[in-house]
Parts: sequence; structure tokens; C-alpha cells
Amino acid sequence: MLSEFELIARYFDRPQAPDNVVRLGVGDDCALLAMPPGQMMAVSTDMLVEGRHFFAGTDPDKLGHKALAVNLSDLAAMGAKPMAFTLALALPSADESWLAGFAQGLFALADTEGIRLIGGDTTRGPLNLCITAMGSVPENLSLRRDAAKNGDDLWVSGTLGDARLALEVLQGKSVLPDDVLALAEARLHRPTPRCALGMALRGIARAAIDVSDGLLGDLGHLLARSHLGADIHAASLPAGPALAQQPAQMQIDYMLNGGDDYELCFTAPLEKRDAVLSAAASANTLVTRIGNLKPGAGIRILDATGMTLPFTSNSFDHFGKDM
Repeated sequence: MLSEFELIARYFDRPQAPDNVVRLGVGDDCALLAMPPGQMMAVSTDMLVEGRHFFAGTDPDKLGHKALAVNLSDLAAMGAKPMAFTLALALPSADESWLAGFAQGLFALADTEGIRLIGGDTTRGPLNLCITAMGSVPENLSLRRDAAKNGDDLWVSGTLGDARLALEVLQGKSVLPDDVLALAEARLHRPTPRCALGMALRGIARAAIDVSDGLLGDLGHLLARSHLGADIHAASLPAGPALAQQPAQMQIDYMLNGGDDYELCFTAPLEKRDAVLSAAASANTLVTRIGNLKPGAGIRILDATGMTLPFTSNSFDHFGKDM
């Protein structure tokens, strides 16, 4: 059986020469990072727990991707450029096949984003994946939740709801044709962190948050920090390709309340509409204007005639029932 240090050396230690950011990586008591001049460090930590965030038996390659992607999504929401990450891993056993798959998914995304694993910890225990990602953002250009202004346009990247649709099938609550399920599962298991878009929106967008627990719930956090309300136009919400094949009421519910989309929801001044679209094009990412911010509190969902639609907010709760 592999020891802790053999496990790290075999699957997670990728010796690389020091660079302008990572002066010292895996192998010492601490990693050493150098911040570029005029930059602030952005730090995000997310934990994925078996039975709470993913099903037992989930493909380890997919878990490796998602564990890193959810942290990079937080950096994207701040407008930060990813720099490096650490990994804390609790394992029931040192299963080499599982470790090889997990490392493959993890490093495939890390290489795509050009970032390095610089340290962490491993131990025996119930399967638990915890990553801390670090990024850099120029001073005064971060996309903070408390920076939205009355009258701002409300935007969302990509599409919404497919991850929730896949989860319903995996929980045995729904059935989909194999080809449709494959579309939905790709969004659930391999979300795309919108790092390029977050960086492109610096100086254009005002406030942002990533949609991890559901649009209504996450937007609510942004609005609370900025002391504002919002109107959302239901007809403007961008349904994922799998969800778009489902009944209209299901589409609205899943787009508003579905979790695991890992898209960016952000605000920008009306006069920045063209700049937002140019930034999205430069990041090769779809963006959709879905509403606007208003004085007061709360969120209204409006139909095509401007009438308020009834809705229920039931975004993901980490202390709710298990999967």
C-alpha cells in the first residue's frame, strides 16, 4: 500500500522550475508566491464531499476536473487571473486507479488554465476534496458583490439549468434520452470556469458572482451586499441545450433554481453594453442580458408583458438533505 509521501510523489508532485509567481512549490513546509506589482491576491476555498456534492462512484477524472473548476469559477467572479492552487484530500484508501483518474482530470484543467499545484495535505478518511485556488487582480478592478449600482444591467454567461436536469435524472426523479442526458451530464460533471470572461470584464462590469447554488440564491447574495433589488425577464433566461427540450415551466424553474451551472452573473452600466459584448467575444463566451437592478430589495420575475410571475426560490443548501 502507498504511504502518504509515496502517494504525493507519484500522483501530485510535478517538479517544475520556479517562475515569476511560484518561487517554491510542492515539497517544503510552505509554498512561496510572488505577487506582481500593483496586484492583489484573490483566494478561494471550496470543498466537495461524497454524498453531499457528488455521488459515490463518480468517475474520478470528472471529480478532478470539477474540484478545481469550482474554485476557478470563484476567481473568475472576482475578475482574478488564476495563479496556483493547493489540494487537501481525504481518502478511504490509496486506490491507485482512482488516484490516477483524479490526477488526470485535475491536471488537465490546471494545464488548460496554466496554473500549478503548489502544496496541500492527504489523509485517510471519508472521501473529501478541498482545493484552495489563488489568483491575482489589479487593485481597484476586482468585481466585488457590493459594487452594483441602481439601474445596472443584469447579465449571465453561458446557459443555465442543464446541470440541475442531469442531477434529477441521476437521483431517479426523471428520465431523458441518452443523447439529451449526455448534454446535461457534461455541464454537471465538467463545468467551464469563466476565467477569461472574468478578466475581460475588469473595468466594464461592476459586480459579479458565480452561479453555483442557483441563480436566484446567488443573485440574492449579490443584491444583499449592494442593497438593491432586481427584475429578471423570464423570456431572456438562456436555457441549456438539454433543458431547452423540456416543458417551459420546468425550464424557468431549473434556470432560476438549478445549481452547479458555474456561470457568471454580473452587473454593468447601461452605457457599457457594447463593451460587455466585446469582452464576451474576446473570451469566446456567450453572455445574455436578463434584467436590471432597481432600488429596494427582492427579485421580480417578469413575463413578456411585464407582469410578475409567481416563483419559488429553492436554491441548494449545504445543510439541507443529502444527495
